Amino acid sequence: MSDTSPAAPTAAAAPTAAAAAPTAAAGFVGANGDLAAHSYERPFGRCLEDFVVGDIYKHWPGKTITEYDDHLFCMITMNHHPLHTNDYFAAQSVQGRNVVVGNLVYSLVLGMSVPDVSGAAIANLEVETLQHKFPTFHGDTIHAETRVLDVQPSKSRTDRGIVTVESKGFNQDGKEVCYFRRKVMVWKREFAPSRVRPYDGLDVWS
Repeated sequence: MSDTSPAAPTAAAAPTAAAAAPTAAAGFVGANGDLAAHSYERPFGRCLEDFVVGDIYKHWPGKTITEYDDHLFCMITMNHHPLHTNDYFAAQSVQGRNVVVGNLVYSLVLGMSVPDVSGAAIANLEVETLQHKFPTFHGDTIHAETRVLDVQPSKSRTDRGIVTVESKGFNQDGKEVCYFRRKVMVWKREFAPSRVRPYDGLDVWS
């Protein structure tokens, strides 16, 4: 699973569970003797208690899909349909030009949602109702938003729960080009593992 510097939460966004309170940075002392600097953890993902049905997360940033992006994705995934990779073929198609392969658009929208939805998840359980509502072309810019549909504690494990969300991708004209729902298994806050780095315990800023 796998987005940007954290912004202050809006009314529609719950506080991010994975974000830790700032800690004092060693060695930085202000003129009055108080600590003048802090260390911050980047918000990334949420715990079960952070999800509220109806909340909408406006993901940031968006991305412009280039011809290179589309061709590389097609080659990596072995999708060689000429509508995506052949200008001559695409010019004679219904669309009249190359169309970005749908799985790339879906993957972008999913990826944009990770920091706000599943960055601290245990597992991505299910994706359903995937729809491509308008074609995406080379040079289009995609942004995404996600809405929380359901939040349920697990019936078999007391340390986790399941969140259902729906995500939408929009192009630069505001057209909804991609839609899907997914279910994610996430930790309850008291059971969420702490972030660990291989150099923890070392004073790397001394």
